[in-house]
Amino acid sequence: MIRIITMEREYGAGGSAIAQKLAERLSWKLWDTALTAEIARLARCDQGSVARLEERVDPRFYRLMKVFMRGSYERSLPVNGLEHLDADSMVVFMQRVIEGAATAGDCVIVGRGAPYVLRDRPDAFHVFVYAPLEEKIRRVRDLGKTEAEAVELVGAIDQERATFVKKYFGKDWPSRHLYHLMINSAVGDDVVVRTILDEMTALNGTRRA
Repeated sequence: MIRIITMEREYGAGGSAIAQKLAERLSWKLWDTALTAEIARLARCDQGSVARLEERVDPRFYRLMKVFMRGSYERSLPVNGLEHLDADSMVVFMQRVIEGAATAGDCVIVGRGAPYVLRDRPDAFHVFVYAPLEEKIRRVRDLGKTEAEAVELVGAIDQERATFVKKYFGKDWPSRHLYHLMINSAVGDDVVVRTILDEMTALNGTRRA
């Protein structure tokens, strides 16, 4: 029986908004910004300015972690308080929180390399959401970004995610064999949610049989 959904996504494809709708439909816990908060609690991070963090944390690493920890472009929350952590220790905290969320079950986990951390769990259903370039740019522009900003963000953030996954999991991003479903969000968020639920129902039926 599926008790966990991981939602990996291209930047601008709307994965976090879809994950929120999915969690609401299932009445499951959404681990997106909640995951960020739990990592900060475990790491006992102080809340500080980005400028101060840049002085103490490798700027490239900070950019990578900001992408994964802030949840998504839909929220664009700042991430403060990584003063006492390096890249390796942060990944340890991230994995600990993801594994704890999976153990509790009935949850939707957005990004953070969750499909790689939970790849051996039979109760996890892994989804990858993508979209055509013009759709991603449109979604990012709807947040108030200019055309140029949207184009830059769409390319840069996915490249950073790929770099992160390659370094810490030794895999390409996305690793297509990890996912039960890869879906184009241009069909509409509600269609994506229904498709995920239908696929889960079918898979649960197969496992019971």
